[in-house]
Amino acid sequence: MGHEGGRGERRISSVFVGIVAVMAVTGWAVWTGYATSTGLAVFLFVTSAWIVSLCLHEYAHARTALHSGDLSVGAKGYLTLNPLAYTHALLSIVLPVLFVILGGIGLPGGAVYIERDRIRGRWRHSLISAAGPLTNVAFAVVCTAPFWLDALDGVPRPFRYALAFLALLQVSAAILNFLPVPGLDGYGVIEPWLSHRVRREVAPLAPFGLLAVFALLWIPAVNGFFFDVVYAVLSALGVGDLESYCGRDLYRFWQDTEGLCATD
Repeated sequence: MGHEGGRGERRISSVFVGIVAVMAVTGWAVWTGYATSTGLAVFLFVTSAWIVSLCLHEYAHARTALHSGDLSVGAKGYLTLNPLAYTHALLSIVLPVLFVILGGIGLPGGAVYIERDRIRGRWRHSLISAAGPLTNVAFAVVCTAPFWLDALDGVPRPFRYALAFLALLQVSAAILNFLPVPGLDGYGVIEPWLSHRVRREVAPLAPFGLLAVFALLWIPAVNGFFFDVVYAVLSALGVGDLESYCGRDLYRFWQDTEGLCATD
């Protein structure tokens, strides 16, 4: 019985399979130009791919926790890749998607509940926290592979733009997540190495860390510096500013802007 339950706890959810199917179909539509509206196809492709990356981010936390000693993550549904299983679906899925739509920022979500008292060893605690944003890093590397491999011949321009914008979201999410701010994964990486007194004093700030980062990003100078860093990373991965700009432009199909981003 326990073995069957364990297998059921790790079965990939139909919800996640459905999201992957949307990503595949809309990605095909962007590639082939089959869609009536290229912008709508790019919107659906990037949004579904972003949700897939969020699911993988949370799964990486949970899977690492499982192998580190927290066997409770299976019963909570975290190993099924079902976005509806997260303790804060609003924080993990809804808000990150909303921020992509409104601001083009890969805002980190959060929330698989790890029973930390089950886990022994500071390195394990750090690795659990790092696993999520490292997934975003891996996703960014995959998205930018055609660019840094110089393999763009035959890649349709709209698909290239969509990949560039998706990579921007992954890079921005990884950078934000690795900030050593209470409530974000970056702080989770260093927290096990801090003194008990410091951890106790910082703990009440955790619920406000993400809000503070979001507020700071509204300051033009901070926002400009942040995106300078994002674009520098993208450039190192072979993605030009114009390509990520055009990806964002296509993604916001409802704005109906015209200019540099011809897709013919």
